[in-house]
Amino acid sequence: MRVAITGAGGFVGKNARVRLREAGVTEPIELHRDATDAQLLEAVSQADAVLHLAGVNRPPSEAEFQTGNAGFTERLVRALEQSGRPLPVIYASSIQAALDNPYGKSKRAAEEALQRYSETSRASVHLFRLPNVFGKWSRPNYNSAIATFCHNLARGLPIQIHDPAAPLRLIYVDDALTQFLDVLIDPAGPVGVLTPRLVYETTVGEVADHLRSFVDSRTSLVSARVGTDLVRALYSTYVSFLPPESFAYPVPRHTDPRGAFVEMLKTQDSGQFSYFTSHPGVTRGEHYHHSKTEKFLVIRGKAHFGFRNVDTDERYELVVEGGEGRIVETAPGWTHNVTNVGTEDLFVMLWANEIFDRQRPDTFGMKVSP
Repeated sequence: MRVAITGAGGFVGKNARVRLREAGVTEPIELHRDATDAQLLEAVSQADAVLHLAGVNRPPSEAEFQTGNAGFTERLVRALEQSGRPLPVIYASSIQAALDNPYGKSKRAAEEALQRYSETSRASVHLFRLPNVFGKWSRPNYNSAIATFCHNLARGLPIQIHDPAAPLRLIYVDDALTQFLDVLIDPAGPVGVLTPRLVYETTVGEVADHLRSFVDSRTSLVSARVGTDLVRALYSTYVSFLPPESFAYPVPRHTDPRGAFVEMLKTQDSGQFSYFTSHPGVTRGEHYHHSKTEKFLVIRGKAHFGFRNVDTDERYELVVEGGEGRIVETAPGWTHNVTNVGTEDLFVMLWANEIFDRQRPDTFGMKVSP
């Protein structure tokens, strides 16, 4: 399959080129807003489908809405008609096509031109009315407020919010492209004006709060719930705006004669991650917990784990070496320790199911071997 992409150099177009390559699509035919009629005809004559992403949303003058959206689309339709090939077309329209502002009118006119082409050629045309699109490679001060917020916050610059309660309807660029790719694979699906999947409803203030929490997490080490839904997409977008010199950042590192203890990441409700080192012969721990549990993973070295039940005096011990891929878990009510029984420094990764609270540490000293 060969896909012609209009607006190939834009925000969505850049993401689309990568996604198509990953899907095994032959190198797309790239078209830009300044493409001539001859270039449009040549492209559609070689393509098996058209992904129409070109458009303008912040032009210097209102007249450019018509030329950049409706006008360009009409030229594309003429090229399709001249080629005599009923190609499937996916158009990135806008929810504003339902409105009567200049931008909305230009997007609606583009939709109508494509619908006429569909009616006369029997080609499948899929008109996706997208809300605000955000994601990596978006342009600050152009594509969306989220792009501007991410750009500024990633560089320590202020952001301006006029109305925190202002509603936002959003779609993540990769979610939109997944749906576009589904249509390319099966163009026989629904046609006409389509509502995209996975649209998020939020407010400007909520988005800004999420983004600020990402900035703060580098100091507090407490991560937001960044694994699903809108927060996941916002976090990925924010990180994509980090300048390379900000890819790395320091975390607390505590050292004493035993070795080092380094905190890496804390979660809001699933504990924290750390690692520690111990010199040969050093013993750490010698305490128990009532509720806290921990998981230890030996990365390098040789560790002896000792346990004693604080009520029954039952004992247990084991030795684990780095590279085994073996988790050792502590249980409430058992005092425990970790001793470096090797000849090199011991490196151990540690997860605790709760963030350490100095006011309520749930940690009570007791030797395994009294």
